[in-house]
Amino acid sequence: MSINLGMPALPPPTLAPRRKTRQIKVGKVLVGGDAPVSVQSMTTTLTADVNTTLQQIAELTASGCDIVRVACPSQDDADALPEIAQHSQIPVIADIHFQPKYVFAAIEAGCAAVRVNPGNIRKFDDQVKEIAAAAKDHGTSIRIGVNAGSLDPRLLKKYGKATPEALVESAVWEASLFEEHDFHDFKISVKHNDPVVMVRAYELLSEAGDWPLHLGVTEAGPAFQGTIKSSVAFGALLSKGIGDTIRVSLSAPPVEEVKVGLQILQSLNLRERKLEIVSCPSCGRAQVDVYTLAEQVTAGLEGMEVPLRVAVMGCVVNGPGEAREADLGVASGNGKGQIFVKGEVIKTVPESKIVETLIEEALRIAEEMGETGEPTVTVS
Repeated sequence: MSINLGMPALPPPTLAPRRKTRQIKVGKVLVGGDAPVSVQSMTTTLTADVNTTLQQIAELTASGCDIVRVACPSQDDADALPEIAQHSQIPVIADIHFQPKYVFAAIEAGCAAVRVNPGNIRKFDDQVKEIAAAAKDHGTSIRIGVNAGSLDPRLLKKYGKATPEALVESAVWEASLFEEHDFHDFKISVKHNDPVVMVRAYELLSEAGDWPLHLGVTEAGPAFQGTIKSSVAFGALLSKGIGDTIRVSLSAPPVEEVKVGLQILQSLNLRERKLEIVSCPSCGRAQVDVYTLAEQVTAGLEGMEVPLRVAVMGCVVNGPGEAREADLGVASGNGKGQIFVKGEVIKTVPESKIVETLIEEALRIAEEMGETGEPTVTVS
């Protein structure tokens, strides 16, 4: 017997409405306004090695990355930018430090945007007029990237260290220079390695103007630590509607940055949720090996694109309720598991068959949702 469980689609709840910002274009990606929060990462290759860089960009694109940044510290890197910008499937931002000539080279190369660090580009303020004119002529947007590690020495002297107020003063000053020259296609970041300082800086910056903001905890650290720091900081800001595009900075392969960034947005309902595994924590009530079950189900469903919540539960206390609330779930105990689909028990299987059954049912539901947008329950 099949039961259609299609429900009217409702917008997912969010913690706060998005802050109203001006909207800019980074190539084909809209940033700010009512555009979705975008996810960025940065290549780790030598930009001058065009083929290797494009290969990594392709991997990032496949992982869900919206915008990619490439380093441009040398003339060889600058010379590679036209080919990279032309062949990348997602917009390319050139990351410029120290040498102002590479700002103009990146604009001429057709990069979607240029990240400039006012604190370490020689005589940057004196060249804003020319940079703004070139960017406007080519339809190139700018990111004003203020960073605690390379703050203007004058502000370090004034504040003693990279305080939130120092970061914001630097950003607002540079923004005013661009706006004096009637250039408004820019976003701003004020990055710090301390999430508390970083959050306060963005809160202050969000009160100072309607600029779109790029969120980042700089030098966040190895994968585990960096994930925690970025999640805490981004969650604090995005839950208040602050933030238009994000980059999770990890000492890890860039694809991992994208995975974490997407998961943060999905957790806050700022992106459509895809596969979500709900599973028991460590608990003496568990009557099956929940750790192994959850890991095996996650591995078996890796790459699933449809929104699907799967509950893998190991005891009779919360198990039936969680399994019933999920799209697909199992409530386990006494060496067997009740399989739920959209709140209905469809079968009971031995523990040895739980993973296999969950994966089979998940793939069946995914196929049906791909065809009709609605899952059905088949009770056997």
